[in-house]
Formats: sequence, C-alpha cells, structure tokens
Amino acid sequence: MIVKMHKVYIVCHVHDRDILLDALGDLGVVHITPVVPEEAVADEKTLAATENVKTAIQILTGITPQGEAPNISAREAAAATLRMQRESVELSSRLTNLHQQIEQLRIWGDVRREQFEQLLKAGVVIKFYSVPVDQLEKIEAECIQTLTELPGKRQLVAVINRGGGASLPDQAEPIDLPKRDGPSIRGEAAEIEQKLNDNKRRLAELAYLLDALNAELAMLQAHSEITKAQKGALNKESLFALQGWVPEVKAASLGESLEKIGVRAAVQSLPPSGDEQPPTLIQYPRWAKPIEGLFHILGTVAGYDEFDVSAAFMIALPIFAAMLIGDGGYGAIMLFGPLLFYKKLAPKLGAAFTKLIIVIGAVALVWGVVSGSFFGFSTEKLYAPIIPVNMSDQSQSLLMNICFTVGAIHLSFAQFWQAVRIFPNLRFVSKIGWATFIWGMLGVVKMFLLNANIGWQTPWPYLLIVGAALAILFSRPSRNIFKMVAFGIADFPLSMLSAFSDIISYVRLMAVGLASSVLAGSFNELALGSHNVLIAVPTLVFGHGLNISLALIALFAHGVRLNMLEFSNNLGMQWTGYSYKPFNYRMIQEK
Repeated sequence: MIVKMHKVYIVCHVHDRDILLDALGDLGVVHITPVVPEEAVADEKTLAATENVKTAIQILTGITPQGEAPNISAREAAAATLRMQRESVELSSRLTNLHQQIEQLRIWGDVRREQFEQLLKAGVVIKFYSVPVDQLEKIEAECIQTLTELPGKRQLVAVINRGGGASLPDQAEPIDLPKRDGPSIRGEAAEIEQKLNDNKRRLAELAYLLDALNAELAMLQAHSEITKAQKGALNKESLFALQGWVPEVKAASLGESLEKIGVRAAVQSLPPSGDEQPPTLIQYPRWAKPIEGLFHILGTVAGYDEFDVSAAFMIALPIFAAMLIGDGGYGAIMLFGPLLFYKKLAPKLGAAFTKLIIVIGAVALVWGVVSGSFFGFSTEKLYAPIIPVNMSDQSQSLLMNICFTVGAIHLSFAQFWQAVRIFPNLRFVSKIGWATFIWGMLGVVKMFLLNANIGWQTPWPYLLIVGAALAILFSRPSRNIFKMVAFGIADFPLSMLSAFSDIISYVRLMAVGLASSVLAGSFNELALGSHNVLIAVPTLVFGHGLNISLALIALFAHGVRLNMLEFSNNLGMQWTGYSYKPFNYRMIQEK
C-alpha cells in the first residue's frame, strides 16, 4: 500500500532553528523539501570530502586488513587511499608500456647500450640490418654475424667493416639501435612492481580504518543534510520556515509531538494538491516484504499516484524465475544455501533480497519436481513428470502453451487492475476490453506458433471482437461519438501489435529454461564420459556453477523485464516516483 502523505509547513523563531532541526531529527517523520531548491546545497568542502571518503570506502572494501593499523584520521586515510590508488593506476599503465617495450626489444637480448658506446670509442662501428634469409650470402664485410630471426623470413645481421662501407644486398634494411636496452627497462619495471606491492601493503593497512571511514561518511552526510535543511528553508527576518511531507496518520499529531519535546513552532498540515508529487512510501505486506530487496537493487520507485505492485511482483517473479532456472537441483541450492548462510549473506545482499532468493529457490525446487529435472538429469525413470522439460516437440508445445497462458493471465490482470483503479470513469470499459482482447490474442498466438485452431467454434474470435469493440469505443470517452470512435480506431493498431508481441515475450520463460536444461545435460555428459573422477568432479562443479550464474542473470534479464516492462506497461506504470526519506539528523552530529 502506498501511504497517503500530507504537506506540512513548520515555522519557528530563527533562534529556535537548531532546536527545531534536532527535534525533527529525533521524530524522523518529515521528508523535508526545500523552499528555495537552488540554495539547498552543502558547501563544496563537505561535498568534496564526502566523495573522497565514499571512493576510499569503495577501494578498501574487499581488501583484507594486514600489517599494523595506521594512527591517522579517517580523512587522512581517505586522502592516502586515493593518492595510492591514482599512483597505482599510473604505475600500472607505465608497467604495461614497459612490458610492451621489453617484448619489442626481445631480439636484442641482454645487450646494454653502454657496450656499444664503448666499442664506438674503440673505433669499432657496428651496424645492424634486416636481410632476407636467401640473400645472406651476398653480404661482404670484415665481420658478419647473424643474430636472430625476424618476421617475414628475414634475419637480424650485425656488420663490422673498419676499412670502409660494407657490400649489402638491395633488400637489406638498416635497423637503428633502440634508445633503451632491455636490462634497463627490466630494472625500471622491477622498481615499479616493488612500488605497486608497497601500495598494496599500505592499502591493506588502511583497510583497518574502514569502520572509521564509514563513521566519517555518516557524519559528513549528516552535515550535508543539515546544511541543506538550513539553506533550503525560508529565513526571513526573525522567522525560520520549513516545508515537507509527513504520512497522513502522523501529520495531525506533529505539532503536539514538537510541543512535547519543547519546541515552540506553528505547524500546518494539508493534503497534496493536484499538481504536487509527494514522495512514495510503501507499506509492504509482510509476505511480500522480500520484493523490497529487488526494488532497492533496481532503484525504481512507483509514483505517488501509481500502483503498489509489490504483491503482484512477489507472486509473479518467483514463478518466472523458477521457469527460467528450470531445474530443481539449482532451486535446492538457492533455497538451502541462503538458509544455511543467512547471517553472512543478509548483511551483504540485504535481508529482503536474501529472503527473495530463498523464495525463488523454493518455487524453483517445486518446478523441478513438477518438470522432473535435477542438475540436468531427468527423473522420468522414477516417475512421470507433470511437465516434462526436454527437447521433444510435445514437451516444447506444452511449455509454450503454459508460457503464453501465464502471459495472458499476467497482462489481463494488469488491465483489469487499471479498470478497477479508474472506475467509474468510462475508460474502465476500455481496459476491460483490452483484458478481453488479450485473451483473444492468446488464440492468435497459439494459431501462429502452436498450429491451434481458432475457428468460430472456439472462443478466440469472439474474445477478439468484443475486446476490440470495447477498447475502441471507450478509449477516449466523449459526447461526440464520431470523435470517440475515430480516436479509438487511430490508437488501436499499435496497441493491438503491442498485445501480440507482449504475449509472445513470455516464450522466453520456456526458451531460457530449456537452454539451461540442455547446458546442464551437456556438462553431465562431458563429466561422466571422461570416466575419470579428477576430471568429472571439476567439470560438474564448473559447469553447474556457470549454469546457476547464467540462471541468476536470466532472472534479471527476463524475469524482471516481464514485470517491469510488459506488465508495467499494461498497468500504465511510469515509475516516476522518488523515495520518502525522512529527516533524521541531529545538530550534535554536525559538531
């Protein structure tokens, strides 16, 4: 349920500003919106420090602390972390360049430039040439030495001729000495590698200060929020005024709550006007709470006047995910793994998302039992699965039929839900029409892809006709019936094609599930066909681990898509909301 909001205005004496902000921080119910948005910004120094600390935390997260913890402040640790990170990036780039140079100088071996310079001082001039192999015999000089092979059937040749110019074939190409030799470059590379190792060791020491950096970040963010609240408010003469949003059930008692704390302030509460967009606060049903983890990862927020789709997503997503995973063994891992390691996973993934994975694993396990597939092995010999997952034409047709039917249920529910929402506006009839038309379109999809019969003896044509008529006639209700019909006909073709493509989109549930099943079976054949435990076990672990990873990717790429795009589009969701974030900071944190 999307919680109803009230707009509140709070005014106090300017001298009581800090007391009011402290009180609001204690209550934690007012989502402050600036009266003067362009002025509601923290100072540049605080913003820069916040970004530095954030980046330092990102760098140090995952590094195992080693050595001794540095005795420096959090901001000094952040500066040192960023400095070493920049230096390491530059050194790594330089090291890569040096390795490329070393590879290019491979033909010169370990010869140093100073050796050539000493020979030159002694009057010995060595010149180098690239000469085709079949023309080596044509070289005439006092001393000739072939050194190494070059690309293109050529040889690197050193020539010394103190008496004058040597005689060389026409295709000989002179090669200049490199500006640097291999040993000096390798020496510089070794120094850079040592610096990189020193930086890694220093970062491991700084990792001890990760908790201090997180505390510093919290303090900086509190300072920023307090500053924005102060600057974004109305400061006029002796008054300090704030505005914001409060849940309706708490709006009426806000003034009394402030008075109990000892804050003298005037509070006015009003319902939102038509052009205002309050923040969105969703109260999830207890059983649908895990879906909050998905919304947190996606960063999507329903608009204040839109739908709370948490329950619908919580029902549909695990079913879609189970069909995409397509294996009971993988479902068992996703169920029992998070259950066994919940205390370790929940802090990293979030409690809600961890529970969502557990639910998905449970449904996938049930789907595996129903379809008779565990780790790529079919259980047909043990029992006859209700929905066999294999590559037979009959199995594929059954799975496609299930997918399209699930899609029709999903999409028509979205249209019915819209109809209930906008009732008694006559457009609700159009939404009922589209829900009906989707079921008729299901027959068309089955005709094209499953060779189903949609003759007049079936319900499909009647569903199409009735649904299209209602959708066209009531898409834009008007007293002018000709205008109403004209607009309906104009809008209908694209919407009709969209309904067709939306239903077909659900075939991905079967396609990905079958692909996962085939991939698992292929790894099983590779492993068992080797007849060697040392080969079979790593193959099975790698293969099924890869398949589970691909299944998780498919969960987001396809399962989430069917909810966020196909379902949400049919529901009319725009996802234009922003989260309710109550002010909960105190001035003492700033100090």
